Amino acid sequence: MLSQSPKVLHHIGGKSLISRVISEAQSLLGDEQGTITVVTGHGADQVDPHIASMGVRIIHQTEQLGTGHAVRCGAQDLPLEGTVVVLYGDVPLVTADALQPLVAMGRSGLAVMTSDVDDPTGYGRILRDDQGQLTGIVEERDATIEQRAICEINSGLYAAPASMFASLLPLLANENVQGEYYLTDCVALARQHGYAVQGVKGPVECALGVNDRMQLANLEWRYQQRARHQLMQAGVTLIDPDSVFCAGKVDVGPDTIIGPNVWLDDVEIGPAVHIGMGAHLSRVQIARGAHIKPYSVIESTVIGTDATVGPFARLRPGTQLASDTHVGNFVETKNAVIGEGSKLNHLSYIGDATVGRDVNVGAGTITCNYDGVSKHHTTIGDDVFIGSNTSLVAPIEIGEGATTAAGSVLTENVSPGALAIGRNRQIEKTPYQRPTKGRKS
Repeated sequence: MLSQSPKVLHHIGGKSLISRVISEAQSLLGDEQGTITVVTGHGADQVDPHIASMGVRIIHQTEQLGTGHAVRCGAQDLPLEGTVVVLYGDVPLVTADALQPLVAMGRSGLAVMTSDVDDPTGYGRILRDDQGQLTGIVEERDATIEQRAICEINSGLYAAPASMFASLLPLLANENVQGEYYLTDCVALARQHGYAVQGVKGPVECALGVNDRMQLANLEWRYQQRARHQLMQAGVTLIDPDSVFCAGKVDVGPDTIIGPNVWLDDVEIGPAVHIGMGAHLSRVQIARGAHIKPYSVIESTVIGTDATVGPFARLRPGTQLASDTHVGNFVETKNAVIGEGSKLNHLSYIGDATVGRDVNVGAGTITCNYDGVSKHHTTIGDDVFIGSNTSLVAPIEIGEGATTAAGSVLTENVSPGALAIGRNRQIEKTPYQRPTKGRKS
């Protein structure tokens, strides 16, 4: 990877490779009793803190002596009843659904997930006898020319009774080019000792790992394709599917239309929402019928029913828009609660503020919320009209039904229903002679 970060901490779809695998293992476990153990070795000082909060048991492989040795480390102290499932931290597109057949077969014998690929380069090859029974797995570096032509590959995913692993793992030898203990040798050992061995065909994505940046990009592409297909199958229209990027959990209701070049990262979007071109949405909840116009950037925000945002709006963390609100072009909000039917149509900054219902905020309005040390709050009551280019110096409260004159700088509370004017009186001098430039000598 040519990176200072361990491979499993690189990201696909906005989440690290290893956190994706752990999440699927948790889904697979469901309500059943069991333990998820992560075996870490190289880069453990970075990997361990990253996964510590995910509720897994962490075992250190102090010497990296191969996959068989890693499983031997992870399986220590496990009870002998139940089924052991082996996954890989750098095979991130595995899904709980795809693992179900493997687990079912692994309850009574050794089950190996295999996949057919066009280019098997870099993967262990599946060996079968004349009857098609799985007889072994050979790593590419140890394979003959004939074996390298085999296109059925080992995914590295296994399931077997815990008691079987307990008996087979101590028998692994390291008589190979790498001098490592290969988990794949369990297949031949199982057959030698009379255990049932079955190959379970699985999706190609469950066998594809990451060893370099090209493979990382390929799996990102595959993940995005899968996420886009899921959206469209759920009734979402993607104008240009290949340009929509999904990260984290993306939940979108039917009849929503998403334009080109949209970024969706941990979003919950209701039905019949329109997301315009170039919008960037991160940790956002959007209710039914809202319209996000092009090139809006929205993060950690809740948007109500039939609200309109943008174009070119920026909604920062802590923003909450009620239904039928309008936040227009070049408006920025932060820690702002905007009431139903209120409008901030253009060129304004509203931060650390509570805005009531049916408020109109004129262009160029700012809440002056920061004094250089602390943030202060602005409260604007219902049915207030804020004139253009008004500066509200917090802490300040504008009473219900009040009006502020355009160009005002207000530093004191405004009474309900009042007109507040905070500007110098206009002075006019006439006649007036505009200065002219003198001639150059």
